[in-house]
Amino acid sequence: MRRFVLAILLLFIALLPASAKAEKSTLMWIDGEANLARFSSTDSIDFYLAKIRSAGFTHIVVDIRPITGEVIYDSRYLPRYGRPTSFDYLGYWISQGHKLGLKVFASMNVFCAGHNYFDKGLVYSGHPEWASQVFDAARGIIPITEQKHKYGAMVNPLCKDYQQLMLKVMEEIVTKYPALDGLMLDRVRYDGIEADFSPLSRSEFERFIGAKVSDFPSDILSWHKRAVGKGYDVVEGRWFRQWLSFRAKSIHDFMVKAREAVKKANSNVQFADYTGAWYPSYYECGVNFASRNYDPSHQFKWALPDYYKYGYAELLDLFTVGNYYTDVSIDDYNVHLTAVRNETDNSSSESDWYSVQGSCRKLRTILDGHKFLGGVLVSQFRHHPENLSASIAMNIQESDGLMVFDISHVIHRNLWAAVTDGIKLGGK
Repeated sequence: MRRFVLAILLLFIALLPASAKAEKSTLMWIDGEANLARFSSTDSIDFYLAKIRSAGFTHIVVDIRPITGEVIYDSRYLPRYGRPTSFDYLGYWISQGHKLGLKVFASMNVFCAGHNYFDKGLVYSGHPEWASQVFDAARGIIPITEQKHKYGAMVNPLCKDYQQLMLKVMEEIVTKYPALDGLMLDRVRYDGIEADFSPLSRSEFERFIGAKVSDFPSDILSWHKRAVGKGYDVVEGRWFRQWLSFRAKSIHDFMVKAREAVKKANSNVQFADYTGAWYPSYYECGVNFASRNYDPSHQFKWALPDYYKYGYAELLDLFTVGNYYTDVSIDDYNVHLTAVRNETDNSSSESDWYSVQGSCRKLRTILDGHKFLGGVLVSQFRHHPENLSASIAMNIQESDGLMVFDISHVIHRNLWAAVTDGIKLGGK
């Protein structure tokens, strides 16, 4: 009898309409810096919330801490970004989003506190000591604020005062907005392989390895100018791989603190994170978002056997990755053999990982069953809306959902139809 009842139940579930089955999450990211003027009125927010919902999204991610390090709400700890609105910006997104059945996450840039193009932000207005010290191939060790070819002035993640400030801000957000569904962290990382080479990082690393680094930074890495083309290649020093483990541990340990702070302040809020999906080179940022059950040293020569200890997938309630590739399928990649150099990479990479489909399938392995949402960078497809639809569909089919970055790109090119078609094609 019990088997008969179970069979009937399974048949009933199978016959349910798609809307009644478990729905994959679809997130629309609303960048703070790019959209604040557009959403300075409640009418505009109402209009686009309706479009977001009708396109098939289940969540919105409202950026409230742009790369300058300021915030888009009244904070006890940080200055206000831009001209204050006449209404509670995040509060309105939450209340109106919930009325439409949307879940609302707030996002914040963590280890970034300045805009290098405009010399604006916290590292420019009172806290230059926070700025990461980068090992520039041409100029040696300099503050990141002097690297004007990159827009984000990243902070040294080891700076304890800054860490404590960020934890207080996280607690403040989830307490001030108790109805918030989640807090999404962004840029919880080092700037890249050239960061951070400050005296603080050196002393903490020496403590980590239990030895002195006699020739710093060359015992970590040095630079070799490429014979063909522009740029430099990394030459690994004696302590290079230990340095990678040390940096991954630094980020992991902060993520532990961040989750504890958020959950203690508001246990109902989901703890979420965004990273780039390109795991084969993401070690350059000190980030190991894999499961602790995955040992990358079996696959990647840069990983020592201890590297797996610093995976933080188990800390996350929701995880989004940027599958920022123009090749959608593995077959696409095999035809184009596209060389990809992402924002955080020192050099280009080539493999079928660098397609949306290939990335999702490989991420399944390193995440060991933990769910993730694949992300689309809309600006990559501004001239090819049909490819945007295909990328969205592939992310939904091959991952556990979708994150679209950013609404401003959708609006500028009027790509709503392409986005909606992609969500439908993905079968959400």
